[in-house]
Amino acid sequence: MQDNSTKAQVLIIGAGAAGMMCGIEAARRGQEVLILEQAAGPGRKIRISGGGRCNFTNIYTSPDCFISENPHFAKSALSRYRPEDFIAWVEKEGITYHEKKLGQLFCDDSAQQIVSMLSNACEEAGVSIELNTAVRFVDREDENFVVRSNREEYKAQRLVVACGGPSIPKMGSSRLGYKIADHFGVPVVNPQAALVPLTFEGAVGESMAALSGLSCEALVRCGKQSFREAILFTHRGLSGPAILQISSYWNLGEEIMIDLLPDQDIASLLAEEREERPKLQIDNFLSQHLPKRLAKAICVEEKLSGNLAEFGKAKNAALAKRVHQWQLLPSGSEGMRTAEVTRGGVDTDALDAKTFEVKNIPGLYFIGEAVDVTGHLGGYNFQWAWASGYVCGQAV
Repeated sequence: MQDNSTKAQVLIIGAGAAGMMCGIEAARRGQEVLILEQAAGPGRKIRISGGGRCNFTNIYTSPDCFISENPHFAKSALSRYRPEDFIAWVEKEGITYHEKKLGQLFCDDSAQQIVSMLSNACEEAGVSIELNTAVRFVDREDENFVVRSNREEYKAQRLVVACGGPSIPKMGSSRLGYKIADHFGVPVVNPQAALVPLTFEGAVGESMAALSGLSCEALVRCGKQSFREAILFTHRGLSGPAILQISSYWNLGEEIMIDLLPDQDIASLLAEEREERPKLQIDNFLSQHLPKRLAKAICVEEKLSGNLAEFGKAKNAALAKRVHQWQLLPSGSEGMRTAEVTRGGVDTDALDAKTFEVKNIPGLYFIGEAVDVTGHLGGYNFQWAWASGYVCGQAV
């Protein structure tokens, strides 16, 4: 019986950051590479990242900036392909970039420059990319992996799953990688939304909605982890960099704590001001140190009124607690709909850290966001995509 399947030595599912990186490296080593992508173009998440300018790496990348059930797993790949390696490639292509803050590097022009850089490298290396190709079924027959799509059937000696996680489904993401893992008996750490806004209900949620659009610098803590960046009040709760960061460590039922004035002691400031301006109203005093709307909302919620001369120890303590130790119990998060990445994924214990091959299934690999390695906000997840794709491409 004639076999009409399209064949390749290396078949990659997903033409995103990790998938294209892997394909480029494998093809440069002489492998025949085919990438299947369900979207109409490669790198869809790259295009929308960083406000359309792609925060393509972070110069301060280290294993401490990643979350995983096995915190040591990422070390090998991150050491073999570093931020300076990708930066050198960007510079070679003449793409200008800038550091926004905290080591975050963005294109001066457009994220499309990174997509084009990767697409051109694929073409030059001989990588074939089939677009509008949705994978329906994956299995193994003898020495080959068999992949059936909406278009045709493919066979390959080695299969790389680089189709990410289910975050931002409007961009075509799905749980396909986990389904493939489940089919082959590869364990998956429970996937959850990460780098995602937190939501609040009841009176707390209503007060946040009333402050929607307001932002300020704060220190946000959950357990032993803390981040100091901006927070943003929304119609559904809280967002902003500090909230997105802490969301990756937060679990339903846990409280978070916010210090709205991390550099100063509000009680000491009040004591000093009371000496000089005892008749100053408390809301006007607080407005000198916090956004006016937030200051007034705090005074209303904590029932704090009157001038500073009337402000006793009990009120002072209440104000200090509300400003420096604001304890909140989120009702949830906005979920995968707005999550920038997925926490969890294919269990790293099932993978070889040096190749990303499944230990007991030769020829099957998982890379990028599909794996239980999640970076902090600020270019770390792209660096993980480049590193895991590069290392896997060296091995397949």
